[in-house]
Amino acid sequence: MSAPQLGKVFPNFEAESTVGKIDFHKYIEGSWAILFSHPADYTPVCTTELGTAAKLEPEFKKRGVKMIGLSIDSVEDHKGWIKDIQDYNSVSCFPYPLIAADRPLVSKLGMLDPDEIGKDGLALTARCVFIVGPDQKLKLSLLYPATTGRNFDEILRVIDSLQLTANKKVATPANWQSGGDCMIIPSVSNDEAAQKFPGFKTAKVPSGKAYIRTTPHPK
Repeated sequence: MSAPQLGKVFPNFEAESTVGKIDFHKYIEGSWAILFSHPADYTPVCTTELGTAAKLEPEFKKRGVKMIGLSIDSVEDHKGWIKDIQDYNSVSCFPYPLIAADRPLVSKLGMLDPDEIGKDGLALTARCVFIVGPDQKLKLSLLYPATTGRNFDEILRVIDSLQLTANKKVATPANWQSGGDCMIIPSVSNDEAAQKFPGFKTAKVPSGKAYIRTTPHPK
């Protein structure tokens, strides 16, 4: 089954987790959310990833983002593994739930990695990242192979961009960091840009087309 589509309402589901049964839409109601899957509990790269995410929980919370992890492992395995995550990464608490998904659910969400096979001979969950907005629509998806751990600082950077561009008529350029200059989107006329972004700059390029317009980070 194909993965959830950008701009569409993220599929709702119910599943057991380390904090009890979760109804996804109810859990994230009115807030941003990040749902990220990992191949398996008690594996090395996943241990570093989930520990890093736990350390960065205050940064996600500051941005109003709820965090949820997911794999096909049981709640019992999740709870046992969390102790290892805390010990290895020197974190005193584990601040977000881990969902114990079943295979139909991860298939529905397009999370299976056909190249990563478990001991039972079946495909494991990939390293997926889904960022969902307060409107419950998918804003971003990322997919990593099992051998490559995710960069959670980059995920925070992406969230900063998504939240800014959801409310302002700007886009963020390559390697943008929060507070940096932004680019005015093409649908904004120069007259409107002059009102919304006084003092914006237009780059001169060989084509002569005035399509690259920059402005300081809008407040």
